[in-house]
Amino acid sequence: MSSSSRSSAEIAPRPATLRDGGVWIDYGACVVRVRSPIAALADQIEVVYRAFPIQQQGEFADYHVSIDFGRGLRRHLRPTCRFAIDGVEPFEPFPAASALPMFEWGVNWCFAQRGNQFVLLHAGVLARDGRAVIMAATPGSGKSTLTAAMMLRGFRLLSDEFGVLDPVSTELRAMLKPVALKNRSIDVIREFSPDAVIGPTFRGTRKGDVAHLAPDRASTAAVRQSARPVLVIFPRFSEGGRLELKPQPPEQAFSRLAFNSFNYALLGPLSFDAVADVAAGCPAYELAYGKLDEAIRCIDELLAESRGAADAA
Repeated sequence: MSSSSRSSAEIAPRPATLRDGGVWIDYGACVVRVRSPIAALADQIEVVYRAFPIQQQGEFADYHVSIDFGRGLRRHLRPTCRFAIDGVEPFEPFPAASALPMFEWGVNWCFAQRGNQFVLLHAGVLARDGRAVIMAATPGSGKSTLTAAMMLRGFRLLSDEFGVLDPVSTELRAMLKPVALKNRSIDVIREFSPDAVIGPTFRGTRKGDVAHLAPDRASTAAVRQSARPVLVIFPRFSEGGRLELKPQPPEQAFSRLAFNSFNYALLGPLSFDAVADVAAGCPAYELAYGKLDEAIRCIDELLAESRGAADAA
């Protein structure tokens, strides 16, 4: 984003800005203030948060976090970095070169621990025209790869990691962050779209090789807009496999969504009712796929069918 297109409060997170006062990042469901003296982190945030209206001054932040260098000799010999929220360090230090993955995982941890005004499904969420698809799956299913590809084909991205379900409105809120691509998925998405803006690849992290796909401007512009859940997909990637679509009965969809929730047991009846409403109101399918565009066309067709059924009701 050029300086001429920013408001006076919006800034690129240059090293001095990130170090001195920090910056405020609006993810939709929460706002995070981050401070760090690590210049490389500022450069990396500028790439993967390029479409976000990052602010140098904010009125409120849900979480105040910092990424600092390791203490003592660790700052010079095999340098490390430390993540802290409100002065508390919940993790062991990371290599200093992995400050961005630590920041991303740290914000996820903060929200999973403290965002309990919402039901937090472990799911990607994307939308067209305010109608949301919940993509719920266990790690290794290809969820993040398909989520990234759908955004690059025109879906609005709400989240790759959290299905933030408001139990009062029964709508989904954005928790919009860069999509964490792992291992083979990094090259798959680079080859899938020339428009993909992907940050540096961090080799040999605790989750393998990791790179982050920047959300697009259409998604960041709508970060405060909710979406209505209308479709549930349980994706499963099968390299070279053919497309297979298997309807899931509501009781099975309920069980799988509840199992993939960060705080289902904690919220008790509140989460039961919210997840039950989604399972009863949204057609659900297990989708096995081997080609991204084929899977996306199938999801588009399912969305069209759900719209037609709603209009006919």
